[in-house]
Amino acid sequence: MSEKNRAPAFFARAILEITGMTCAACASRVERALKAQPGVHRCSVNLATGRAQVEYDPAEVAQEDLVTAVEQSGYRVSEPQEQVSLRIGGMTCAACARRVETALADVPGVRSATVNLATGRASVVYQPRLSGRRALGDAVRKTGYEVLPGGDTARDHADAALIGMRKAARRMWLGWILTVPIVAWMIPEMFFHTVVFGHHVMNIGMLVLSSPVMFIAGYPTLAGAYRAVRHGSANMDVLITLGTLAAYLTGIAVFFSPVENYAPVAAMIMSFHLTGRYLESRARGRASQAIRQLLALEAKTATLLMGDEEREVPLEEVETGDVMVVRPGAKVPTDGVIIRGQSSLDESMATGESMPVTKGPGDEVIGATINQQGLLHVRATRVGHETFLAQVIRMVEEAQGTKVPIQEFADRITAFFVPAVLLLALITFAGWLLLPVPFRAVAQAAAPILPWVNPNLGNFTLAIFATIAVLVIACPCALGLATPTALMVGAGLGAENGVLIRSGEAIQTLREVRVIAFDKTGTITRGRPEVTDVRSYLGSEEEMLARAAAVEAGSEHPLARAIVQHARSLQLEWSQASDFENLAGRGVRAVARGEEILVGSLRLMQEQGVDIQVASGDAEELERAARTVVAVSWGGQLAGVLGIADTLKDDSRDAIAQLHAMGLVTAMITGDNQRTAEAIAADVGIRRVLAEVLPGGKVDAVKDLQDEFGTVAMVGDGINDAPALTQANVGVAIGTGTDIAIEASDVTLVRGDLTGVVTAIRLSRNTFRKIRQNLFSAFIYNLVAIPMAVLGLLHPVIAEMAMAASSITVVTNANLLRRSRLR
Repeated sequence: MSEKNRAPAFFARAILEITGMTCAACASRVERALKAQPGVHRCSVNLATGRAQVEYDPAEVAQEDLVTAVEQSGYRVSEPQEQVSLRIGGMTCAACARRVETALADVPGVRSATVNLATGRASVVYQPRLSGRRALGDAVRKTGYEVLPGGDTARDHADAALIGMRKAARRMWLGWILTVPIVAWMIPEMFFHTVVFGHHVMNIGMLVLSSPVMFIAGYPTLAGAYRAVRHGSANMDVLITLGTLAAYLTGIAVFFSPVENYAPVAAMIMSFHLTGRYLESRARGRASQAIRQLLALEAKTATLLMGDEEREVPLEEVETGDVMVVRPGAKVPTDGVIIRGQSSLDESMATGESMPVTKGPGDEVIGATINQQGLLHVRATRVGHETFLAQVIRMVEEAQGTKVPIQEFADRITAFFVPAVLLLALITFAGWLLLPVPFRAVAQAAAPILPWVNPNLGNFTLAIFATIAVLVIACPCALGLATPTALMVGAGLGAENGVLIRSGEAIQTLREVRVIAFDKTGTITRGRPEVTDVRSYLGSEEEMLARAAAVEAGSEHPLARAIVQHARSLQLEWSQASDFENLAGRGVRAVARGEEILVGSLRLMQEQGVDIQVASGDAEELERAARTVVAVSWGGQLAGVLGIADTLKDDSRDAIAQLHAMGLVTAMITGDNQRTAEAIAADVGIRRVLAEVLPGGKVDAVKDLQDEFGTVAMVGDGINDAPALTQANVGVAIGTGTDIAIEASDVTLVRGDLTGVVTAIRLSRNTFRKIRQNLFSAFIYNLVAIPMAVLGLLHPVIAEMAMAASSITVVTNANLLRRSRLR
C-alpha cells in the first residue's frame, strides 16, 4: 500500500470556528488552504455557520498547523474543536452510558459528549487546547469502564459487534448446559413431591451446578458490578449481582439454618439474564446492519489501465487520476468520471431508485454502483474517505450516535433509577420483616391464582423472595435502548432510500414541521433551461432549429446551450457558422449557408428591422406560461420563435400533492419575478409564493413563515440557499446541489428528487412513532412489574425473564421500522 493511502490508527475531526469570511469565495479560499495541508483527508467549509470541518491524520498534521493555514489565508480561527469517536467497553445498561457521558462532559474543554448504549460508542467534541484523548480516556477509566483500542472505523465497529455477540452466545450456552440439569432435578420434587437422592445430596448438587453458572458464565456481570461499586456507582450489573448472590447464598445458608434453597433460582436468573444479553446483542446487530450492508457494497479490487495493459489491484491502492476499467456486471470501484464508453448503471445503493441510469463520457459515477451493460473507462476523482459511500457511512454513523430531544426525559430518570431500585429493595426487605401481616394478606389472596406464591414460607424467606424479584425486575435497560435503537434503524433505513439524516434532533423536528418552503431553481425545477416550445413561420421547425443551433454553437450562454442540446436530441445536422458576433444582452449574429442569421430577443429583431407582428400572439402565450421567448430570423424575415424554460422535475407535482395530502403547507421562495414564480407555483401546485426575494432576503422569508406557522423546513440546493437552510428548523439539501448547501443542511436528498422530501417526513414520523412506543412500553413495564415484585407476586425467575423480554421487545419493535412504507 502506498504511503498516501496508508490507513491511520484513527481519523480525528477538527471543527474550526472561522471569522472574517463574507462570501463563497472566502469559504473556497479557506478550504483550499486546509486541503493543501499534508494529512488532511477531507475538508468542508460552511459559510453559513462560519465553521470548517476537517478530517485529518494526527500523525501527519497537528491542530496548530490547521490554524496556521487558515490564518495565512487571511482569516482568523477562534477556539478550534476536535471530534472523536471512542469505543467504550463494559457498559451494560443505560445507567452505565449516563455515567460515562457525565464523566466525559465534565472534562475541561469538552463541548459535548454523547454516549450511545446501542452502539457502545461515545462521540465527543472538545477543544484540544484544554484537553486531549488521554484526558478523555482517563475520565472513562475513572468511572470503571474502558476505552477499547483502535476501532474507530465503521468496519471495526461492525466487527466488534459480531465478536461481542459470539462471546455472549458462549456464555449463554455454558449457563444453560448447567441450568438444564438443575431444572430436570427439580421437576420430580415440584410435580411428584419426590426428592431424588435426598435433600442433602440435592442441596450439594444444586450448589455445585449453580456455582459455574454464577462465577464462570456470569463473570462479566459480577465484574461489571464490582467495577461500578468500586467507583461509587450502581448499574444493572449491580442489581443482577445482588439478586443472584442473595439467592445463591441461601444455597450455603441452607446447611446451617432453616431457609429455602434459592441457589437453583440464582442459576436460572443468571442463565435467563445471559440469554437476554445474547438476544439483545443480536437485535442490536440487526438495528445496526445498515452500516454492515453499506460496507458490503464496497468493491474489493479495481482494474487499472496502465498504458496498454490492465492490472488488478486492491481498492486501497487506487489513487486520484487513475483510469479504471469497469466491465459489464462489475462494480465501479470508486467515484469518478467516465472518459470512454456508455452504459446503464444501477445506482440503487445510493439513491434507492431501482431504475438504471444511462451515462456516457463526462458523466460522474458513484463508487459501488453496478455497471450493467457497456465497457467503461472511468477516471478516479475521489478515493478512500472522500468517496460518496464513505461519506454516507460517516453520516449514518453520526446520526446513529446523536440523541433525540425526547430522550432527555428518559436520561433524567435513568440517572437516579438504579439507586432508587436499591433503596426500594431495602425497603421491601425491611417491610416483609417488620410488617409481615399486610404483605402476607396480599400473598394469600394471590396464591390461588399464582402457583409460585407460597404464603406459608417463613418471613425471612418471603422477604428474600420479594427482594430478589425487585432487584432483577427493575432494570433501566429498556429505557436506555428505546430511543437509540429506533434511531439506528431509522438512520440506516433513510440511507437505503436516499435520505441522509445528520442528527436525531432533525428526525424529531422534521415530524413537527408545518410548512415546507422550496427554492425554485434546481429544487422544484431541473436547474437548467430546456426548449419547451417551437413555433415556425418560415419553413420547417427542423430547419429553423438547425440554423439556430449553427449560430448558438459558438455561444456559452445557458439559453444557447439549451437550443444546441435540443437540436442534438432531434439528431439534426447543421453547417459551420462564421462571422459570429455577440450582441450583449440581446442575442447573437452569425453567417450560415450564406445567410445572416439572428437569434435573440424580440427587441433585437425590432432593432434590426424584422417584422415581429406574426409572433405577437405566440410570444404573449409563452410569456404567460413562464417561458423565455427566443426569436430566429434570416433574410430579414422572422423564421420562428422558441419557448425556453427551466422545466419542472418529473416528480415535483406528485411530491407537492403528497405533501398536501399529509396536511402540510407548501411555499416557494424565489428571486424570479412575480408572474414567472406564480406560473411555476400554479403548475406544480404550490399555494404560497414569495417572489423577487434577494439571496439575503431568504432568511427573512423563512423567519416570516416561522412567525406565521411555527416549525418550517427549507429545501434548497444553491450557495445562496445555505443561510436559509440554517435559519429553518430543518434544512433539506438536494444532493445534486452545492457542497455548502449540503453542509448547511440537516437532511440531504441523494437523488435530488422532491419525493425524497416525502420519504424523509414519512421516515421521521415512523421513527418517532417507534421511539414513543418504546418509551411507553418501557415505562409501563416498570410501573406494573415493580409493585408486583414488592408484594411478592413475581417469582424471581419470571421477573428476570420479563426484564430480559422488555429489552428485547423495544429493540425488536425498533427493527419493525424496516417494514415501513416510505415511498
